[in-house]
Amino acid sequence: MTDRKRQILEQAIEIISSEGYANLSMRALARASGMKLGALQYHFRTREDLLRDLAAFVGDEYGRSFDALAEGRDSPDLRQTMQFLLEDSPADATLQADRLLPQLWAMAQVEPVMESLLDDIYRRYLDTLEERLVAEGSRAPRAEALALMSMVEGATLFLGHGRRWARDAKSVRDAVLGFIDANYPNDGNDGGGGSASASATKRKPNRRRRVPGSK
Repeated sequence: MTDRKRQILEQAIEIISSEGYANLSMRALARASGMKLGALQYHFRTREDLLRDLAAFVGDEYGRSFDALAEGRDSPDLRQTMQFLLEDSPADATLQADRLLPQLWAMAQVEPVMESLLDDIYRRYLDTLEERLVAEGSRAPRAEALALMSMVEGATLFLGHGRRWARDAKSVRDAVLGFIDANYPNDGNDGGGGSASASATKRKPNRRRRVPGSK
């Protein structure tokens, strides 16, 4: 991708995040990018082309974030994974995720390409959490992964930039990590986390996890 094309896509994200997805038109994007409509159409012939490339760009940024999670680690444990998801990832900075994601959820109702994008992002997200929970000996890893993912993603609506309870973001993060420590005591919870293999040796497979949504 050329630098210019990336700049245009980042400008499209800015429009969606600050003005709402309904205001993303080819003319509005050309104006915000300081170019004529014909010049914009050199990069994206139609709005559908723009949305396809925008979805690919967002997906790639999140893919890099998931790759960064494992960077320099043998296998991040559940606590490390949740801490990473609760903190600002590289994608959050580039994509203004706390403002962009709610707009993408709305777009997904009317734009199939965005629905597919979010399905891909959250499928990988869910699989990552489920793998960690399996390593923890969870008896309902999929249900618990969905519950934890809902907990983290719900924070976007209430604690994101400019939201009413944004000032409580750190205390909520600490509360979620405290929940992990209390319900998954075999996980590495010394602040730096432990290895999955070390946790496995101490696992109590019959322990009942108290996660909303699990039975």
